Amino acid sequence: MKKEEPRWLEVLRVSLPLCLSYIPIGLACGILLNKAGFNAIMTLLVSLLVFSGGGQFLIASMLVSNASIQSIVLMLFFLELRYALLGSSLSQYLRGSSKGFLIAFASHMNDENYAVNYLKFATDKQWSGKDSLMVEHYSLASWSISNLVGALIGSVIAINLEIVDFALTAMFLYMIAMQLKNWMTVLISVIAGIFAVIFMLIFKSTMGLIVATLAASLVGFALEDYLVKHGKANGFLLSRIKKRKKIASNTKGN
Repeated sequence: MKKEEPRWLEVLRVSLPLCLSYIPIGLACGILLNKAGFNAIMTLLVSLLVFSGGGQFLIASMLVSNASIQSIVLMLFFLELRYALLGSSLSQYLRGSSKGFLIAFASHMNDENYAVNYLKFATDKQWSGKDSLMVEHYSLASWSISNLVGALIGSVIAINLEIVDFALTAMFLYMIAMQLKNWMTVLISVIAGIFAVIFMLIFKSTMGLIVATLAASLVGFALEDYLVKHGKANGFLLSRIKKRKKIASNTKGN
């Protein structure tokens, strides 16, 4: 008779590909944080408290460019705001959970472990809140250890700090490219770039990026709201919105 596998080990098997994928980028992030002025302990603390590749690369880049603490906090806030939407999509699976559990779950969630948990919740009826929290803890451990090792490596090798700006720029270009699903996104991306240049010249600090982000978001929201309300969602800019709604309605009908 085959011995039943412990639940923690089953969840670890599910989490293992995610944990392994964190190692190379976690090492790179730890090295860059070290070059930005963080020692190994501070890097580990940032990894545990922020737990965001994009956020930690942002911190490294803005510190190197001598940005103010207020600017860094505000940029992190807007960058991580997407987790409010991601978390809301999992709320239906976590009904009845205690506030303590929800706080722990929310503080350890990121894009990758969210994707794993959402898929498991949608396809595995046995998947529980405790399982999802274990996925988050495994991924957090892998990321934090990789960051720590990266910081230790960074303390013994010499790296040109210009690579920090390159790494962050490449990461955000990738994030933009993944969002280019219609011409609306392209248009707002261009507007955001123009706003960034204008407001950086006005404020002469990274605060200009924050203002540009808010302004571009408001323009995008207003434009999309106008097109949808006036029945132009199937037009040139928002051609995918109507298609997505049709697919969703067909799925419900089936």
